[in-house]
Amino acid sequence: MKPALVQSFKADVTGISIPATFTFPFHYEPHALARMAAAQLQDYITAQNWFAADNAQQDVGKMFGVLVVQDAAGNLGFIAAFSGKLVNSNLHSGFVPPLYDMLDEQGYFITESKKLEATNATISQLENSTTYHDTLLKVKRLGQEKSVKLDAQRLKVRHERAARKQLRAAREPILSNEEYVNLQEEHNQRRINDRFLLREYEIYLDGKIAPFQKIINDVEQQIASLKEARRVKSSSVQDWLFGRYNFLNARGHVKNVVAVFKEFSNTVPPAGAGDCAAPKLLQYAFKHQLSPIAMAEFWWGKPAPSNIRKQGYFYPACRNKCEPILGHMLQGLAVEPNPLLLNPAIGKELEFIYEDPYLVIVNKPAEFLSVPGKTITDSVQQRMRSRYPNATGPLTVHRLDMATSGLMVIALSKEVHGHLQEQFMKRTVKKRYVALLDGIVKQSQEYIDLPLRVDLDNRPYQLVCYEHGKTARTRYEILAVHNNQTRVNFYPITGRTHQLRMHAAHPNGLDTAIVGDDLYGVKKDRLYLHAAQLTFKHPVSKEAMNFEIDVPF
Repeated sequence: MKPALVQSFKADVTGISIPATFTFPFHYEPHALARMAAAQLQDYITAQNWFAADNAQQDVGKMFGVLVVQDAAGNLGFIAAFSGKLVNSNLHSGFVPPLYDMLDEQGYFITESKKLEATNATISQLENSTTYHDTLLKVKRLGQEKSVKLDAQRLKVRHERAARKQLRAAREPILSNEEYVNLQEEHNQRRINDRFLLREYEIYLDGKIAPFQKIINDVEQQIASLKEARRVKSSSVQDWLFGRYNFLNARGHVKNVVAVFKEFSNTVPPAGAGDCAAPKLLQYAFKHQLSPIAMAEFWWGKPAPSNIRKQGYFYPACRNKCEPILGHMLQGLAVEPNPLLLNPAIGKELEFIYEDPYLVIVNKPAEFLSVPGKTITDSVQQRMRSRYPNATGPLTVHRLDMATSGLMVIALSKEVHGHLQEQFMKRTVKKRYVALLDGIVKQSQEYIDLPLRVDLDNRPYQLVCYEHGKTARTRYEILAVHNNQTRVNFYPITGRTHQLRMHAAHPNGLDTAIVGDDLYGVKKDRLYLHAAQLTFKHPVSKEAMNFEIDVPF
């Protein structure tokens, strides 16, 4: 008997071949079976009305996943999951459960979390109590009064000491040696007495402050004790929670989430590790002796405010949380090779547009690295190094995304590189890109201004972030609209990573992804973005240099 959560395909899957290898989860094209499973799940989600505009129970969209599986008898079906929680619950009919339900009101995690919340409330109450703050102010005022009174007393003592010194100087000629010695001893004793009285006066003033300082010390000791207890309890709860996340793999081996992350990157698991759709799906499959066939994840609902997620689009698993976990869980499965490890520049050549003793202009093909990557060294920089072995400096003055084609300037000496880079930094270099957008642009403004930063949980994706993002501005103009696609010129004012791709696809930008954008849109034969024009001042001749090339699409 098949597990309860395995769903049968409503559509006829006869004739659709089963893939020889399982989906590489971080860069894939969904298999036909996974697309059919996703379409069936989307119909189910729509019927639940969770994301309907007139009855939105889920404020922002959610990542869903489907896993096509096969049982021991060879029967095909699929299971479904969502990342995190859905409509304030981890458990919904038709979806596999999480490894641990952190929202269970009777569970250990919620029970202990409520205790931590109570401790936080007590700490906050103590830190913000009127008595505590009034006492702090009183001690501060008394401390200021003490300083004033002690300073006044010290000044009085100095004046008296100066007067005695003058007296000794005036009487020294008329006193005998014995009388002068006696006078000097008397003054020395007064100095000792002054010091003693000053210290006693300080102790007296401190005594007036001491009762109030004790109140403060008692409160702060309570706060420190509570914070330490909170730290110990929080660590204990976190360790307990980590203990619930033990992942199976295709070989039947189990590994705890702490060990997974320690072996992968020697780090502590981030919050939410193991609660994404992909680990949930594989855990259920392995636990119920189901063979994974193909997997796909898609977004459904409103777009997220910072990153780009469009309803119905397929996306890869996240890197920060899922890569270590899936690296363990997929052991024992035949998985598609990582396409990012394959050199996309094989068989491609750089077109030379201009060359002189100081610099070179090349036309970079799409899917060609500008500089060496972590695993692939073949790149514009590497080929230029081979072609010009006597060149000095970094050679590449600027970069294009691997997927972007078009003009690049290469410096043949360190000095020329410095001059050109300074022009880029001062934004005196003019660049024009041509892009084909996958839809009709509705915005009428001429500028896009959306600050960007890297998505730390899912590199190399970028986020719009008004708090920590770097300024990113783009001017654009619409050239033509045809077959529900818009052709535009982009004039980047800044040069942030994925700037044009983000500004095109983000809802607060043009809300229309570039055709073929496999990160923020839908993958096609290539990314339809081309660096078509480059204008700068020659670093030696000071001549204005302008280069334009045809757009290959």
